[in-house]
Amino acid sequence: MIWHVLDVRAVWIKEFAAALAAQVPTLGWCPNISAVGRFRDYEDEARLADPPLRVRSFPLQRGFSKFPVSLIAREANRVNRRLLIATPYTTESVLICCSPHYAPVAERWPGQVIYYVTDLFTAYGDKPSFVTALERRLCGVADLVCPNSRRIAEFLTGKADCDPAKITIVPNATRAVNTTLEPGFDPPFATCGPAELNSLRRPIAGVIGNLAGNTDWSLLAEVIERTPWLSWTFVGPTEMNVADPLQRGARSRLQQLGDRIRFVGEKPYGLLRDYAGAVDVAVLPYRKCEPTYSGSSTRFYEHLATGRPMIATRGFAELLDKEPLLRLIDSAGEMVSALDELRALNFRDGYEAQRWIVSQNETWEARAQQMRSALAKVIAGRRAIGQDSSDSPTDSIRASEIALQ
Repeated sequence: MIWHVLDVRAVWIKEFAAALAAQVPTLGWCPNISAVGRFRDYEDEARLADPPLRVRSFPLQRGFSKFPVSLIAREANRVNRRLLIATPYTTESVLICCSPHYAPVAERWPGQVIYYVTDLFTAYGDKPSFVTALERRLCGVADLVCPNSRRIAEFLTGKADCDPAKITIVPNATRAVNTTLEPGFDPPFATCGPAELNSLRRPIAGVIGNLAGNTDWSLLAEVIERTPWLSWTFVGPTEMNVADPLQRGARSRLQQLGDRIRFVGEKPYGLLRDYAGAVDVAVLPYRKCEPTYSGSSTRFYEHLATGRPMIATRGFAELLDKEPLLRLIDSAGEMVSALDELRALNFRDGYEAQRWIVSQNETWEARAQQMRSALAKVIAGRRAIGQDSSDSPTDSIRASEIALQ
């Protein structure tokens, strides 16, 4: 039996796949999408060290799921053949599709199918009606549908006709190694943290993630101006354009300030824990925009594992019910007040123990087990009502292994 993850280009999916690989044989698939993909034929396999995962790269025709390219290129058939060749026992193996565009592949797969939905895909470039039609097809063929937020689950049931009984919400997470075995609550690193932060005057506020258009730069600029006693570090890429000119200008001004404001650039995922642990307070300054608002906040789980206090805007639906693990604010003035209060408390808000308790189960390893257990219930339920199409002994063994491993 093998679990295929199609595809693992996104960092959070790669992390999930690596956690799954520690539990069951797993192969991640990474397409190299180009205008001439259908004319190329190769597979390059690599074993990643961080995170540990087998990844197989392959060519894929751009627009392969759209007519007339889908008819001419027939990439769904070719991808399915690749999967089958890499699968010793097809009916016992699982295909996890991470994009609605793989619906034609899922429809041809002889084993179990899981649709792992980590984005509101209708908010991207393709026509929403086209994407929704693919979502409907994939939800129809999937044995299990795993959106990473309640809002995406509501979209799938309301717009893509997904059977609610198929849905198990699997949010984003952090690595288990990032959590602590006991609630130590050590103070932030003073001199042994990331080198870029050693010379910053404390206390330090941290913003970690993709520093682009879903960040409220205007709010941050005002807050930073009104907290001269606080240093700030920004960890993440800034190459993406910010469409709103006011927000773009605010980001540009902050990047030029220097002194107590430090942009350290993009860092490998495995190092983010060090930066999260090096700040006195985490700031999650989301703008309310899609697809961010409907998704799952990876940076929330990274900060949760450190026990540090968090202040967030209401730009992420998932975070609206996370108090008191974090504090929600509606304006720059409210954020300034929240920071002043934390300063008076030496950045201990009293919820450190609660954050530690919750963080123990908010890991990629727990998410992988959650998905496997949900699929085992689906298999057991079908067998109980006689809907399992296979009566072979290996299917019984498979269900038991999924449930017990």
